[in-house]
Amino acid sequence: MFEQRAFDDELKKLDAFAQAGYFLALHIRFTSPVLMLQTYNTAWIDYYTENGYVLRDPMTAWSFSTNGTTRWSNRRIPDPFGIFKKAREFGLNFGATISHGPIKSRTVCSIARSDREFEDDEIVQIAALVGILHDMSDPRQRLTKAQTQALKCIANGMRHAAAADFLGISESALKLRLSSARDRLLARTTAEAIQRAKDNNLL
Repeated sequence: MFEQRAFDDELKKLDAFAQAGYFLALHIRFTSPVLMLQTYNTAWIDYYTENGYVLRDPMTAWSFSTNGTTRWSNRRIPDPFGIFKKAREFGLNFGATISHGPIKSRTVCSIARSDREFEDDEIVQIAALVGILHDMSDPRQRLTKAQTQALKCIANGMRHAAAADFLGISESALKLRLSSARDRLLARTTAEAIQRAKDNNLL
């Protein structure tokens, strides 16, 4: 069973490596991840977004053609738009990217430092951590019967009181089931949880 607190504890471990921040996209399907997190400085995130770099980023192409790890300094990876050079202007001087999982549900993590290259053993540790986060956030996890029933009631348009009455439980018990379903699906809202459950054939 997915536990948000356990996931958050693992996620915090990335901070020890990400001196200049990281980008993490979990279970990318049809170009959209189940969850995306960034801790790069805001100026770089804004510049990257405004210039549409995601489609020209050499790490994007590499991540979807390869499972494994690489440093941004890998000379075999072409950077015709000079994105790595531009990143250095924002303090992202050294970086590594990890690509993990099947192509239909790929997880990608890019992590940066301003002071030095990542060491081999650090990249191994980061890759292992990305694998753990990938497994913990797998959207194909099965919901419990109780979670599924609660989501179905709300998906069918029932209000909380009516759904609780229909299921023969208290309204607080219903809310607890919805909360645990949101946690398991990494959703911020019940509506988002319902959509993710439908997308993954869980409802």
